Amino acid sequence: MYAIVEIAGHQFKVEKDQKVFVNRLATEEGKKVSFDNVLLLGDGDNVTVGAPAIDGAQVSAKVLKHLKGDKVIVFKKKRRKGYRVKNGHRQSLTEIVIESITASGAKKAAPKKETKKAEPKAKAKAAAPKAEKAAPKKAAPKKATGKADDLKKIEGIGPKIASTLVEAGIATFADLAKAKPAAISEIISGVRGNHVTDTWPAQAKLAADGKWDELKKWQDELDGGKA
Repeated sequence: MYAIVEIAGHQFKVEKDQKVFVNRLATEEGKKVSFDNVLLLGDGDNVTVGAPAIDGAQVSAKVLKHLKGDKVIVFKKKRRKGYRVKNGHRQSLTEIVIESITASGAKKAAPKKETKKAEPKAKAKAAAPKAEKAAPKKAAPKKATGKADDLKKIEGIGPKIASTLVEAGIATFADLAKAKPAAISEIISGVRGNHVTDTWPAQAKLAADGKWDELKKWQDELDGGKA
């Protein structure tokens, strides 16, 4: 038997007694851990697909050790600016061994697909009058997506760091201008490499005030966000 299971944000095809390297888990070495987000189960010619996960299915594993992956070198360069940055990164990993794959809920997944599809068809006519009343409620999400700024305009911030800051609640230049460099460094400690955050709040303050010419002139003198 094999299974496709989601572990720490990644999908793996696993079998019993197989060793797998996954992103760092918060479980101590030697302890057991289970994963419920099983997307597919295969047993010979029988294949069960979840919607998206299979109810009751579970993959149990044991944490063998925590380690770091191979070093990856990231080199950035800007022409005619003397900008060169070389960073090294080693991903934190956890080695686990698969102990068992449980498929007790595999049979329950099929009926749920039918009930979900049958209910909208039966209530299609009844739901039509409510469509007009529900329309005004859809205006709310527009407010949440309209105020985000492109944090990558700050010297030293790349796409990965920008997304990490947004997840931490720093989505605008004004938010970044109020943050302290030490707090920013802690937020991006897992992805920042050797970046220096000292000038980021000051750069964000200029961007928030619309002083783009002054910001551009200053950024030409910076090296990876460092004065």
